[in-house]
Amino acid sequence: MDHQSSTGLQHFKNLVGIKFQLYNSLFTSLPFHRIEKTGILLSLLQNNCEEGYRKKQSPVEIIDEFFNKQTIYKQPQERLDLLFRFIQYIERQVVLFDALEDASFKEINDMGGVGTLKHLESEVLQNNKEEELSAKLKNFAVRLVLTAHPTQFYPGSVLGIINDLSKALMTNNAAQINMYLQQLGKTPFFKKQKPTPYDEALNLVWYLENIFYAATGRIMSFITSQFPNAIDPNHPIITMGFWPGGDRDGNPFVTAVTTLKVADALRGSIIKSYYLEIRRIKRRLTFVGVDTILADLETEMYNNIFIPGQRTAINKMQILSELHKIKEILIYKHNGLFLYLIDNFINKVNVFGLHFASLDVRQESSVHNTVLEAIAKKSGYLPTDYATRSDEEKINMLINIDVCLKDENFDDPLVADTIATIKSIRIIQDFNGEAGCNRYIISQCSSALNVLEVYGLFLLCGWKKDALSVDIVPLFETVEDLRNAPDVMKLLYSNSVYAAHLAGRKKNQTIMLGFSDGTKDGGYLMANWGIYKAKENLSSVSKANKIEVLFFDGRGGPPSRGGGKTHKFYASMGKNISNKEIQLTVQGQTVSSSFGTVESAQFNIEQLLHAGITNELFNNRHVLLEDAEENLLQQLAEVSFEKYSSLKNDPCFTDYLSQVSPLKFYSETNIGSRPAKRPGGSKLSLKDLRAIPYVGAWSQLKQNVTGYFGVGTSLKELDQQGKFEALKVLYNKSLFFKTLLDNCEMSMKKSFFPLTEYLSTDAKYSEIWNIIYDEFNLTREYILKISGKKEMMSDYPVDLLSISMRERIVLPLLTIQQFAIMNIREIDDNLINSPLKETYEKLIMRSSFGIINAGRNSA
Repeated sequence: MDHQSSTGLQHFKNLVGIKFQLYNSLFTSLPFHRIEKTGILLSLLQNNCEEGYRKKQSPVEIIDEFFNKQTIYKQPQERLDLLFRFIQYIERQVVLFDALEDASFKEINDMGGVGTLKHLESEVLQNNKEEELSAKLKNFAVRLVLTAHPTQFYPGSVLGIINDLSKALMTNNAAQINMYLQQLGKTPFFKKQKPTPYDEALNLVWYLENIFYAATGRIMSFITSQFPNAIDPNHPIITMGFWPGGDRDGNPFVTAVTTLKVADALRGSIIKSYYLEIRRIKRRLTFVGVDTILADLETEMYNNIFIPGQRTAINKMQILSELHKIKEILIYKHNGLFLYLIDNFINKVNVFGLHFASLDVRQESSVHNTVLEAIAKKSGYLPTDYATRSDEEKINMLINIDVCLKDENFDDPLVADTIATIKSIRIIQDFNGEAGCNRYIISQCSSALNVLEVYGLFLLCGWKKDALSVDIVPLFETVEDLRNAPDVMKLLYSNSVYAAHLAGRKKNQTIMLGFSDGTKDGGYLMANWGIYKAKENLSSVSKANKIEVLFFDGRGGPPSRGGGKTHKFYASMGKNISNKEIQLTVQGQTVSSSFGTVESAQFNIEQLLHAGITNELFNNRHVLLEDAEENLLQQLAEVSFEKYSSLKNDPCFTDYLSQVSPLKFYSETNIGSRPAKRPGGSKLSLKDLRAIPYVGAWSQLKQNVTGYFGVGTSLKELDQQGKFEALKVLYNKSLFFKTLLDNCEMSMKKSFFPLTEYLSTDAKYSEIWNIIYDEFNLTREYILKISGKKEMMSDYPVDLLSISMRERIVLPLLTIQQFAIMNIREIDDNLINSPLKETYEKLIMRSSFGIINAGRNSA
């Protein structure tokens, strides 16, 4: 263990581990019914769980033994009432643990160490790379796109308490800590109604105002002060994206009205942030000539946000012009006093403009075909036989549209809203600037036609070919679509009309690649390898067509959805993969866990910046992998894919997920506005099922199939072919391969098979359970063998301890949830009409909150 890891581990033990034990005692004073007794009984249940699983007892046996030996409760209803009180108690323990981790972030992590901008500065200066850095920063950027994907179970009120509690914990203010814990005791975690897309947007706007605004300002100020000529004001190196209110893929609750409302909220939010910044600056800049400019700006901001109907035509350039006037006055008349305040403000305006975060619109590809067929039925826009034409004929029609839709009425609300949405983008650009909304993402994109359907719709909605200020972004997700993506883009690049559109977009083409659905479709290794190969081939095709491709990664929190040690993947990319920008989604618990405080947001943004910049400046390898190494990974991916496919095609697979996991209760948790599955039949279909409930179900089973399944089999297969030594060399040489296995370890460390070991002898599911368990053991064996470690994650001691403590906290919750699932199975299998079934269902759903939150992601 290196010095930094050792120091971080000791800080974690002192500032999180010990403090958790100390402050946990305050829970006895929380305003719960018989809370003291609940706390004592919970500790007994904790011991019962640990002992019971060692004795290979089932969750039902553990819970029944607990009640019979440790309590006087005999009636089922009073037993269930106590289990609900345990859930409430544990949920709040998890909040305390989260707050302690947030409060100690600066002490546990070296804010000036490897991967930070301070470290980058020393690397650049030592190697005389100042000119190369300036050249890189002229077109490099990190874009973080906040999404409302439902992996976060905390309501906004609880997130606020975590934030306040963290601050109190930093100063060990016992009175405030006790007060916030009492507030927590009275604050409900369960949402009786689903949030609207606008509610989701407002929750994330809080992070923009309170976290990203400050963290981005700090980073920009550091770079501009250390490397004054490196930043182009017209090219911010950090930008924010936003999906709530724009992402309508399978979400019937997002409409054009919602999109406009969210865009207006983003505009109002950044103006409010500027208004507050001006008020702070005014306390220092009290000089003649400066005070009047600030006063006028303050009035302008005030009118835009506090006076109804007073939205003025203020714009980014106008604000910057006034701030530069102030800057000149400070330099020439006031010896540069407090100049840093204005520089910091200018940096923020350059980044956030009047949009704060760019609102992306996303829709599923089949919708656009439906809309175009509906339009074709109206005379004068498209041939009436449009639906029967070939793809080539359709493309030719779409790129040659020269008519504009009039005020047509469409019976299908989806058709009408899609058209209204495309028209609303122009309205947003008029008020928020072009950056306010300038990307249209096509999910489940599988052809060039899918892209040009959207292009044609923009033309029909009144946009001109030479003034189409929107990037059309294909999203490739499945294994097959990733393989076909280069051919799709080659066809698009060769189309003269689309090529002209790209010329007007600075010859940049953004392509989104989805990890979540890729993993659901192809398993862990194939998804990651498929995306790597797609990036490599798409980079080659784009370069050949003189197009700069920008990759946008749809990453979730857990490794199985592209998360984990994300920055290490970007640091590992070779020069054969386009690295002009790093763009990725930030969703669910990743928002609060990695960007929940200004310090953690600054640290993690710097890690991404450092990865992208050093990959260019200090990576001398032209390609990441040699041919022989690629062949090894290709073989691993293919064997892994075959193994995963055999599991997915097992006739019991969907029933297993549905009956022994909490999958079917996801939609009832009310954590997100989106349905748990895309529109389809009533029967559970993996194609329609969204990746988040799919991954989350495996997570709560503590089997985490999507994070490792197939890896062990593939490593064993190559070992039997005599290629194990080559794999060890690859592991020690390739950061890409090592990070793949490191993230695998994280998924496995969050697995706990004793929880479901009762299924090993189940009449229906024993075979599938044993297949999964055997693969888990095989993967662990080979990862330890190839890495030379004695314990998984031993090279990440802080993460290892955090996971271990969190898993121990939620062990009773896992047991309660499986206890309820087992009882429901018995009721259903034996056709029992039980009045307790509904209560068991609520137990399953309520247990999900603490289990998911404790992992701070879904795996």
